[in-house]
Amino acid sequence: MAARDAFRLHRLTAQDVPMMHALLTTFGEAFDEAETYGSARPDDAYLRRLLGSDTFIALAALSGNDVVGGLTAYELIKFEQARSELYIYDLAVAEAHRRQGIATGLIQKIRQIAFERGAYVVFVQADRGDAAAIALYSKLGGPCEDVLHFDIPVTHER
Repeated sequence: MAARDAFRLHRLTAQDVPMMHALLTTFGEAFDEAETYGSARPDDAYLRRLLGSDTFIALAALSGNDVVGGLTAYELIKFEQARSELYIYDLAVAEAHRRQGIATGLIQKIRQIAFERGAYVVFVQADRGDAAAIALYSKLGGPCEDVLHFDIPVTHER
């Protein structure tokens, strides 16, 4: 097993499209959803726009030049007050690199970015059966809210 400090974090920019592709592959493998993260992958122009966006954040954990984990988040600009919050959309670490502090490091980095942006909170969802994620978020976060998540299909009906 590698030492705790054997990784470094990199915030992706519009120039990091190849690294974003590697991050998508890492997510697909870590979540056992290679089809979701690989079969209809956006083209490079789309990823450059996304990575250049003011509201999308992607962090890669690197061991040497290999992407071994990462985090993606969205800044949600609020309407009820002049503030924002950051939503961690995906967070994963490759199986061979788990339990080395990478996920904690990624969350600490997004907390720093949130502070720099003036956000008032970072939030994340976890599936009820994902004990590892629940333990991590419980260790680092505040109270857990029991919420329901609904996917509302988009239709072209009038």
